[in-house]
Amino acid sequence: MSKYPIIIFEGIEASGKTTNFKIAANYLKKRKKSFVKLREPGGSIFSEKIRKLILNKKLSLNNKTDLLLFYAGRSENFEKIIKKNYKKKIILIDRFTDSTIAYQHYGMKIDLKVIKMLNKFIIGNFNPNIVFLSTVNSKNLQKRLRNRSKLNRYDKFKIKFYNKVQNGYEIISRNKSKYIKINSNTNTINEVKKIIINKLEKLI
Repeated sequence: MSKYPIIIFEGIEASGKTTNFKIAANYLKKRKKSFVKLREPGGSIFSEKIRKLILNKKLSLNNKTDLLLFYAGRSENFEKIIKKNYKKKIILIDRFTDSTIAYQHYGMKIDLKVIKMLNKFIIGNFNPNIVFLSTVNSKNLQKRLRNRSKLNRYDKFKIKFYNKVQNGYEIISRNKSKYIKINSNTNTINEVKKIIINKLEKLI
């Protein structure tokens, strides 16, 4: 295992993914570990501008445009942030390539071959060491989204869409040891912290 692993956090909206990302970042900071963090969509200065377009609830983007915007942002992140810090710092990423497959293929039905081709073109053979995958049931998903003060475009899909995406994540992660699944319906925040920190301690 690399001294500076690549750690990804995945999951649909309101699954606890970003909270788990923050738990990991706070732990690494407390341990005074050298790390860099970024999110998708977002990351580099240019990628954050792309994020505003992707998540703008006033826009109606077709699925192909959506996909290509994600890859434009990922390309900038990979060239300007990830490659610069690879094997020099621990890299934490809030959503990455699995998210594209889950949302754009399983959710939006874009050809998986196209997505894999673009992944290969943008990041080559770059792969994470571990993926924390958060899950949530439909009832809690709806409840948590209702409690959000602001909703972006990706918070406003129908429940059927989120179910397709979460099922996609299940297919992607099935029988693969690098995935650590966290059920946000049954795990308390303290239990989640324990799962994440125990895994990080083994990694670093």
